[in-house]
Order: sequence, then C-alpha cells, then structure tokens
Amino acid sequence: MPDLKKRSTLKAGLLVVASSMMLTACGDKTETKTAVTPAATPAAAPAAAAPASGPLKVAFVYVGPVGDGGWTFAHDQGRKAVEAAFGDKVQTTFVEKVPESSDAERVFRDLASQGNKLIFGTTFGYMEPMLKVAKDFPDVKFEHATGYKTAPNMAVYETKTFEGAYLAGVLAGKTTKTNKLGVVASFPIPEVIRNINAFTLGAQSVNPAVTTRAVWVSSWFDPAKERDAAMTMIGQGVDVLIQNTDSPATLQAAEEKGVNAFGWDSDMSAYGPKAHVGSAVINWAPYYKQAVQSALDGTWKNGETWWGVKEKSIDLANVNASVPEEAKKAMEEKKAQLAEGKAIVFTGPIVDQSGKEVVAAGKEAEIGMLKGMNFYVKGVEGSIPK
Repeated sequence: MPDLKKRSTLKAGLLVVASSMMLTACGDKTETKTAVTPAATPAAAPAAAAPASGPLKVAFVYVGPVGDGGWTFAHDQGRKAVEAAFGDKVQTTFVEKVPESSDAERVFRDLASQGNKLIFGTTFGYMEPMLKVAKDFPDVKFEHATGYKTAPNMAVYETKTFEGAYLAGVLAGKTTKTNKLGVVASFPIPEVIRNINAFTLGAQSVNPAVTTRAVWVSSWFDPAKERDAAMTMIGQGVDVLIQNTDSPATLQAAEEKGVNAFGWDSDMSAYGPKAHVGSAVINWAPYYKQAVQSALDGTWKNGETWWGVKEKSIDLANVNASVPEEAKKAMEEKKAQLAEGKAIVFTGPIVDQSGKEVVAAGKEAEIGMLKGMNFYVKGVEGSIPK
C-alpha cells in the first residue's frame, strides 16, 4: 500500500461563503457537546475510567469538520445513531479537524486517559498513531477506518465505497451525451483507484464507449481545488462527474455549468438539485451500533470488517426524477445483485490500460488485488501519479 496519508489537514484559507453554504444545505449540525480542535487540549480534564455501572464512554476522532457535507458528516450521523439507539447506556464525544500527525496521537491518548473505552479513528492516516496508543491502553478498544493493521485491542472497519461508485457509473453510462466521464480524485491510494475503476466498469457495463479521466487534487477537503478540477474536466467535454473528495464543490461546479454530477459519502442533492444524478451514501450507523453493542455485552473482537450494499452500509440514493426510467432500472438491477452478495464489480474479464488481462473471465478479483489496487482499467485515461 502506498505510503500516503489518506486524510489531509484542512486548508486555513477556505472561503467563508463555501463553508456557510455547506452548513446551510446539510441542515442543523450544531453539536451540544464540546468539539475539541487539534491545537487545544480536550475540554474535559483527564479522569479515571468510568465505573462498570456507568455509561460506556465512546469517542470519535474526525479529520474534517462535522459540517463538511460528506465524509465526516456521514461519520457523525453514525455517532448520533449510536446515541439514539443506546440512550443513557452510552456517552459519546467527538474531536473534529484532527490532522494525520502527532496531533492524532495526542488526541487518542487524551481520550483514552479520560475514560473512553471505545475509540473510533475515522481516517487512514490515523492508523499508526492509533496503533501506538493502543499498545499503551490495553483495556481500551480502538477501531480504525479504512486501514489494514490490527492489534489485540484494535480493529479495522471499512465500507465498500467501490460498490457505490459502480452503481453511479451505471447511471453515468446511461445519461452521458459525450461519453466522457470525470473523477475529482484525492490521493492515488488503492481505495481511490478502486473507486475510479469501479465507476468506469459500471459505466462500461451499459455503455462500452465511455472513457474516464481523473484530476488529482492531493487533498480530501479543499473546495477551491475540487472546483478547479471539475471545471477543467468540464472544459474538456466531460458531462458527468463524480468525486472521491469530501466537499460538494464538484456538484456545485456541475450545477453552474449545466452538466451532471454525483454526491459522495452523504446525500449532496441540496448543493446542486438540477445537476445531481444521485449520491453514493455511506451509512456508518449499522456498523457503529454493532461495535458499541459488542463492547457493551463483552463480545467485542479485533479483526477486519468490510461491508457494502448487502449490509446496507453503502447505497446509491436519491436518484433525480429526471433520470430516464431505463437508467434507473439498469442501476436497480445491479444493486439487487450486490444486495444478494454477488461480486459483480471486479469480476472478469477485466483488462488494464495496456490490454493485459488482470482478472480472468468468470473469476473474482482476489482481496489482495482489491486492497492494493495500483492500475487503471481499460477506458481510464492518463496515468496514476507516483
């Protein structure tokens, strides 16, 4: 796996207008609890672990703001679902805008010292800091999103976002007029490459003539860069866009220019009602509730969990009413197959850009290939950045 940080620090110069639009469109995300910024010491003073008779203290650490309209917002919705499901059996807190640096280790250590017995780190770059802290707090359960390293008291969880990308691709392939699709991409790590390939394969399954191009912005949350990337591709004739970044800037650019685009991680339809084709929405609630329940009843185990459409962890939701019925039907048929547990996304024959067969006909891609994907499928233009 490339040695890249998955979630980068927010840039200090984000436009006030963009932030205001995100907060307004996503609804009320005001949190009554204290959200600790990376530069500050958590508000609550370090304390001993809560007694067995008290609530289970559960903490969430976010790389972005809860009002980003995408990745972090989706995780925080999962946290709120935990509160609603367990009531006074749990006490949750969150720390937002924590960089993938020594700040992350400090925050994890502070939260463990404050008596939190289950701590979720929601981005790839938290893996090493969390692993280090987990060794020092063996009685605390740690869970890391999208990583690959575990420990006796540290588990890994992930969503098959590539299934959402594939379903979006089906709609893109059916609705494009130029046969040119575009992806605003963050970092060239296997997860993002998987999503670009899956989006392309979904489109090719209904329209073999499509091609896909990607513009890399080297950030997870930078609305200005995301908008520029989208505008560049629109200028090249791309008429359907998707992103693997956290803001709705791509959809907003599409709305402005009269082309189509998808929401990512959360329902982003409010940011571009006319341009919005659908949103690949992650639902973290089922996993978070299962993890909390297992911590409460003493059955928690380390290991790796990777859920998708079958487990209702990812969905292509809120499809625009203007999308032709034929396209909706094609997408729903694919979704039904995924819900049945059929591995249709990376089942061969699949060839890479050079025409080399990478997955034989009728065979499923091995987990090692999926987890370490470092090639583009045929139909994706350009090269993967080093």
